[in-house]
Order: sequence, then C-alpha cells, then structure tokens
Amino acid sequence: MDTTKTPAPNAAEADTTPADLERTETPRPAEAEADSAVTDEVTEIDLDDEALLGDEDREPSHVGSAAFAIVAAGLGVVALSGGWVAGIVSERASLTARLELTQAADANAQIAAQFVDPWHTTAMVNGIFSALALILATFVLALPAFSTPERTLPTWVRSVSWAGIGLGALGVLLFVLMYFDLLLAIPKAAGAGA
Repeated sequence: MDTTKTPAPNAAEADTTPADLERTETPRPAEAEADSAVTDEVTEIDLDDEALLGDEDREPSHVGSAAFAIVAAGLGVVALSGGWVAGIVSERASLTARLELTQAADANAQIAAQFVDPWHTTAMVNGIFSALALILATFVLALPAFSTPERTLPTWVRSVSWAGIGLGALGVLLFVLMYFDLLLAIPKAAGAGA
C-alpha cells in the first residue's frame, strides 16, 4: 500500500518549509561580497573627494549674480513706476512746505509748496532707485571680468542685467528731466510777479 500523500495541484506552491526556503536562496560568493564592499568604499571616497574640491573645480552656481540682476531690474521698474516710498516722501515734502507758508504768501509760493517741492522730492527718490539699479546691474555684468577668465554668466542673467541697466539709465534720465524742470515747466500764477 502506498502511504505517500499526493499533493494537491496548488499545494506545491503553498507547502514550503523553512528548510526549503533556506535552500532556495543562492549563496553569495565571497568575491561578490568583497566587490560590493570595495564599491561602497569607492562611493564613500568619491563623495569625500567631491566635498574637498575647491571652488575652481566646481561649476559656479551664479545664484548671487542672478539675485543682484533681478533686484536691479526690479529697482529700475520701481523707479519708473514710482513706489510707495516716493509717495510718502512726496506727501511729507508737500505737508512741510504748506506748514511753512504764511497767510500772506502769494500764489507762486503756494504753487511751489504744493506742487514743485513734492515733484522734486519724487524725482529725487526715483533717481536714487534708478542709480541703485544702474550700479547693481553694472556690477553683475562686470563681475566675471574680475574672476577667472573662463567664468561667464548664464545668458538669462546677462539679459536681466542689461534690462536693469536700461531701466536704470532711463530712470536717471527722467530724474534729471524732472528735477531740473526740463520735462514740464513750473506753472505760474497769472498776474503774479515773476
């Protein structure tokens, strides 16, 4: 009589003993373990070598140059559009000039207090922003000339810097035209002495 039990069709997959599992694992040869240990050591050494590399061996990131270029272009835009700083300083100049007026002040003195002084103050603040934009953008473009010869800025950083220079130069020009009353003439009261 046959006392062996015939396994069910799916039983061979499910009936595995721990001894069978241990036999199915392929033993790892000592050479493979040594190779992986060497590979791990090489990887760690490579990472350490990268940490020890000097600035001249790495590719420059240009983060600072990019930030200065964007700030320069932003200052140029603020100088041309007028910011809240220019508005506050202009209102202060207007208030100060009105407080200094006497009741007997003529019309031209009132015009100067309410219009000309704030106009010049706004021009001055916007001129300062324009000059800062021009200086920063020029600094970004000139920076590679003072470092290694092969170090160049990315194209987009140079483009933003040139935009900052253009906006700053336009702002400085408008400052000169506004501050010296070349853009618009100062209004005069009719019948008042010149």
